[in-house]
Amino acid sequence: MSLRRIVGGVAVAVTLALTIALAAVWAPDRTVADLTPRWAPAPSRFIDVGGLRVHIRDEGPATDSVPILLLHGTSASLHTWDGWAADLRRDHRVIRLDLPGFGLTGPFPDDDYTIAHYLRFLGATLDSLHVSRVIVAGNSFGGELAWSFALVEPSRTAAIVLVDAAGYPFVSTSVPIGFRLARTPGLSRLLTLILPRSVVASSVRNTYGSPERVDAALIDRYYELTLREGNRAALPRRFASQSIGNQVARVPTLTLPTLILWGMKDRLIPPSNGDRFHKEIAGSTLVTFDDLGHVPMEEDPARTVAAMRTFLAGLPSAGTLTSSPAASRP
Repeated sequence: MSLRRIVGGVAVAVTLALTIALAAVWAPDRTVADLTPRWAPAPSRFIDVGGLRVHIRDEGPATDSVPILLLHGTSASLHTWDGWAADLRRDHRVIRLDLPGFGLTGPFPDDDYTIAHYLRFLGATLDSLHVSRVIVAGNSFGGELAWSFALVEPSRTAAIVLVDAAGYPFVSTSVPIGFRLARTPGLSRLLTLILPRSVVASSVRNTYGSPERVDAALIDRYYELTLREGNRAALPRRFASQSIGNQVARVPTLTLPTLILWGMKDRLIPPSNGDRFHKEIAGSTLVTFDDLGHVPMEEDPARTVAAMRTFLAGLPSAGTLTSSPAASRP
């Protein structure tokens, strides 16, 4: 056999192997229409907020005058609150949504992912739902939105619940690989075309205190919603807009009822940040969970929602909570 034929055969084999490998991780965007049947069955619905089609679930008694608004973290979706919603909707109105850039809502049309823009979006969403005042609970990035919303909309915020909340500077002991790739120029662009399911699986397990609790169905959810058209391109822009601004210096001015929940095995945002929120927000309550990670409300809904219920039981009556006038739009 001639050298030319040998080289040609090797080249064909390498090309075939690369083609097969690429096909295994090739992951084009998926449309909302394609994803909706699985991830937005009733009671999901879509509402228009400033030209953005927002995926939302609004459950529980409509007569509840101070609903609970649940805000998820980066690369998550409203489904992260499934366990809490199933419990709380029995006697509370519970509103949750996919924040812009994530889930089925998809990216902001103007690519503005600053905190200020998200806060305006939340105010507009509540206006669309004719809700004047809420109890805001948020995890991670959603937690940062929760305390920030309380600062800019004090008369519209009855109480806040911070679940492994972002906001203060921190040093992670471990960062999900998906976040690291999204922050890397070049690779982040490549990830808009390919996405190994293993990257998503590793990232989700990284956020749990007990990774064995992450099953195939949970990975499917994170993986498929990441593929929603526009989400992968939006994530680097969200990270680029992330900054520790002057707002965090105002955290000690918060005086409203505050519950802080923290997983002590959180390797992304350390438990010391939970201690700092507790120290700086006068009268706040801190509850920790030794075996849980960065998303404790998803990892163990039953134990964490029990702490939420205790907190809710200690709040003033609905009439007192709604006594303040709705805040004007900033």
